[in-house]
Amino acid sequence: MSRGTLIDLLYLFSATTFLVALKGLGSPKHARRGNAIAAGGMLVAVVATFFKYVDGHPLHHVPLILLGIFIGAVVAVPVARFVKMTAMPQLVAIFNGVGGGAAALVSITEFVHIKSTHPATYVTLEVLLGVLIGTVSFSGSSIAFAKLQELMTGRPVTYPGQQIINGVIGAGALALIVTILVTESTVLLWVLLALSFVLGAAFVLPIGGADVPVLISLLNAFTGLAVAASGFTLGSNLLIVAGTLVGASGILLTRLMSAAMGRSLSNVLFSAFGSNITASGATDRDDGRSVRSGSAEDVGILLSYASRVVIIPGYGLAVAQGQFVLRELAELLESKGIEVFFAIHPVAGRMPGHMNVLLAEANVPYEQLKEMDEANSELQTADVALVVGANDTVNPAARDDKTSPIYGMPIINAELAENVVFLKRSMRPGFAGIENELLYNPKTVLLFGDAKDSLTKMVAVVKAS
Repeated sequence: MSRGTLIDLLYLFSATTFLVALKGLGSPKHARRGNAIAAGGMLVAVVATFFKYVDGHPLHHVPLILLGIFIGAVVAVPVARFVKMTAMPQLVAIFNGVGGGAAALVSITEFVHIKSTHPATYVTLEVLLGVLIGTVSFSGSSIAFAKLQELMTGRPVTYPGQQIINGVIGAGALALIVTILVTESTVLLWVLLALSFVLGAAFVLPIGGADVPVLISLLNAFTGLAVAASGFTLGSNLLIVAGTLVGASGILLTRLMSAAMGRSLSNVLFSAFGSNITASGATDRDDGRSVRSGSAEDVGILLSYASRVVIIPGYGLAVAQGQFVLRELAELLESKGIEVFFAIHPVAGRMPGHMNVLLAEANVPYEQLKEMDEANSELQTADVALVVGANDTVNPAARDDKTSPIYGMPIINAELAENVVFLKRSMRPGFAGIENELLYNPKTVLLFGDAKDSLTKMVAVVKAS
């Protein structure tokens, strides 16, 4: 067997592992294994590339390549190892952006390399699309990172005529691509790069609030498409397969998440949802209604005498780093013969699957996790719905108030339970900035404070009861 055939077989093996990994990532139970399989496949592909001959010559600049791998590992390993769950969304955003930026750099380098050979038009088009999509992904992901890291406001940044201006920038980028195809101008390539950078930032700025998980998924799809374009440019079938898988899965996930919010993708991208805070943050309202607050002792006793408890987690749980205490509480309740399950909303948190990752970190059994539709069908039989750090995903306004910006978004119907307990820091609204009528429901009790501290106190009460 020749060297080339062996390398091609190794690439085929790697591509197969990506497919297997993608299947595993579709289930919380097998996601960790799927991720490990994909990493192993990519390692095989990287090692095989070092032995590949290009145009009859071995790989060039091996020391520089090894240096790049070393620097990347030194930065990425500790960052990924020690990142807090609250920072996971921005880590995903910036890693995704780096992938898009790398694809753009590959395309720029290839353009300079092939320019003198006057390649076929479709080859140059592949390169230019890699520059455009990769740079948009990089700059857009950088803005998403800044929003999530609170380096800038997380709410939509808008100004008059914004969508028209964005359309003009996008049309200008496409016009530049056509011009470069004709002129092969390197100067215009740099102009395209700059315009693509502006387009990515302008595209992301008006998106914020509860739409951020959808945005991250879409940017991930952009990076996949940029990598696929790089694969065509370099003649790498492996990159084409990997990029196409990431792009297709990202687009599919984006559509699914948009559906989970009850809104079209265009509405998510262009409506500047969440730009206004409509909640007052007060415990009393003009109509005379007020919230009913309780103590950890009250809630602990309520849980101890329940038969079935549903736990609805949200981003506040990640902020408090209370997932381990929450698992302890669930195990303690089960030891008393109380049935416990977790209701997971598709867009809870700040990134796709955020709550699944959070609970997996705490080793919560996968069998206890129920998706929204399944959980809703069982909530009527629950004695207590314990809402930990969630707000928008249980807001009845999405179902009942046609004037609400979130109207039409499917929610977890927490109010169907006999009792509802909210663990909240304050009366401030959720990420969408919308007031939650469920807080004023007579069956709802609020326990104010840090979620982890509240859960710790509740565990002590349940143990003593």
